[in-house]
Amino acid sequence: MVPEYDVAIIGGGIVGLTTAMALTERAPGPKVAVLEKEPQVAAHQSGRNSGVIHSGLYYRPGSLRARLCREGIVRLVRFCDERGVAYTRDGKVVVATSEAQLPALAELERRGRANGLRGVKRIGSDQLREIEPHAVCVEALHVPETGAVDFGDVCRAVAEVLRERGATISTPFRVENIGVSRSHVAVEGSDRSVTARVVVNCGGLYSDRLARAAGLDPEVRIVAFRGEYYDITGPSADLVRSSIYPVPDPKLPFLGLHLTRSADGSVHAGPNAVPTLAREGYRWRTVRPAELLQSLTYPGFLRLAGKHWRSGIAEIIRSASRRLFVRSARELVPELDPGDLSRGRSGVRALALTRSGELHDDFLIEVGPRSVHVLNAPSPAATSSLAIGAHVADRVRQVVDLS
Repeated sequence: MVPEYDVAIIGGGIVGLTTAMALTERAPGPKVAVLEKEPQVAAHQSGRNSGVIHSGLYYRPGSLRARLCREGIVRLVRFCDERGVAYTRDGKVVVATSEAQLPALAELERRGRANGLRGVKRIGSDQLREIEPHAVCVEALHVPETGAVDFGDVCRAVAEVLRERGATISTPFRVENIGVSRSHVAVEGSDRSVTARVVVNCGGLYSDRLARAAGLDPEVRIVAFRGEYYDITGPSADLVRSSIYPVPDPKLPFLGLHLTRSADGSVHAGPNAVPTLAREGYRWRTVRPAELLQSLTYPGFLRLAGKHWRSGIAEIIRSASRRLFVRSARELVPELDPGDLSRGRSGVRALALTRSGELHDDFLIEVGPRSVHVLNAPSPAATSSLAIGAHVADRVRQVVDLS
């Protein structure tokens, strides 16, 4: 049979959309369809994050995350300029609030320089006050290349480009099964099917399940962690000029609660990191017993929980206690008025976990029969997305000849 499309991309988040854009950049290009289970693009991770344009400070030098983040910033800013998407490049500071954090701060500085960041500079409290007058530190790093953008806006702009190029964006399309044959792939939805020469799995929170449906046995399982935010309004909003980050604990997989001024001028505190009771568990009351059981019986999750149970309990308590959340924010800016902080949105991170209990610390992209699978795209995936999309498109061209 002749497939309906050359490439079917599952997932209308920022990685799926930018992969489609990379595949269609030359005319005439392949016939591409993006299949998104929600009524609109960017409904999950891509539209529910802090909006920070990351600089590449945190990532292991030489890793795919470091390389694609640096390449991705350039591509992202150029795209925003071309398509009129608002963004800022106000920089950020990473503040050490105790002497014990200084070795970790020094390691961040080393990584930043190794990854080619421009203008990274160690500063003291007097210099910090010139940048963020209300933040406190023993020492800090100033990272001028950081910024902010609404990645939902970026996704909608990419979708507009795809429509201009004649690509199909099918919403809602909930994938029920994937059938792989020698000549094509059949992606079966709840009410119709799509055939293509190759399928690209950018399914985020469900990427491991989709990979198994396509005949791949991935080495990782997706686990979900919710990040909750507080909105900072009133006079307290004026206390944050750009982004203020803590020094992350190197033993933990998250960057810690930070303060961010978004591209639209609003200010937010967060996120924390709590395990969810469902893969799309944006609230504690969202419980899906089958998904919860899969997590609780996965050896990797049990090993991760055993290793980090103290910090996990602390995050859960902070999720339940507004007072503790505000206290964490005030460690960065003590003048914040608790009355100016109110609960805001939440997002869910998809993290790839091995059976040994280790979180995969790099982007993970695997090739299967007539398929390419993005199995781990944690932060800074949104910042890196245009570079990731080009990278995935190259992998697709290795699977099938699209010329």
